[in-house]
Amino acid sequence: MKIGLYFGTFNPIHIGHLIIANHFAEYSGLDQIWMVVTPHNPLKNKQTLLDDYQRLQLVFLATEDYPKIKPSDIEFKLAQPNYTVNTLAHLQDKHPQHEFSLIMGEDNLKSLHKWKNYEVILQNHDIFVYPRISSELETLPYKDNPKIHIIDAPIVEISSTFIRENIKNKKNVRPLLPEKVWEYIDHNNLYKK
Repeated sequence: MKIGLYFGTFNPIHIGHLIIANHFAEYSGLDQIWMVVTPHNPLKNKQTLLDDYQRLQLVFLATEDYPKIKPSDIEFKLAQPNYTVNTLAHLQDKHPQHEFSLIMGEDNLKSLHKWKNYEVILQNHDIFVYPRISSELETLPYKDNPKIHIIDAPIVEISSTFIRENIKNKKNVRPLLPEKVWEYIDHNNLYKK
């Protein structure tokens, strides 16, 4: 199977994440999308970051009705700080029957040269890129590399930061979240402080 890995803190997962993941599941040639929840870096004090397993639960709730989209806690089990190249090696070793690709925004592609062993990633894995609103696709690095696939995905300008801030400010952000995610956040009084 061709698996696209969509990494994120998903703090919280919102409809923008689902729109992108579903688009790649349906229109990129990938068979499944794994939403890889990035664990909290113990060296960073991130008070607004929910517990790893709560964020994983939110991703589970958001994706359970999408058979091609799966939550993944693979990075919870790896030594921290973790690097994408290590996660890919671990997954390839654990699931040799699958082919793993990365899904990223064009901003991440622009900084790919700063990633640990990025050449190994580029050599061994396809990278599927979705554009941003201020897209400058002509100037993207590696755009001519056969491993880079720029996908004409919907551009969604919703951020988890905006959602957290507005929950704290008692604004209704319910339309920006999958229904079950909203219910879990509301029921557990998350992001209100």
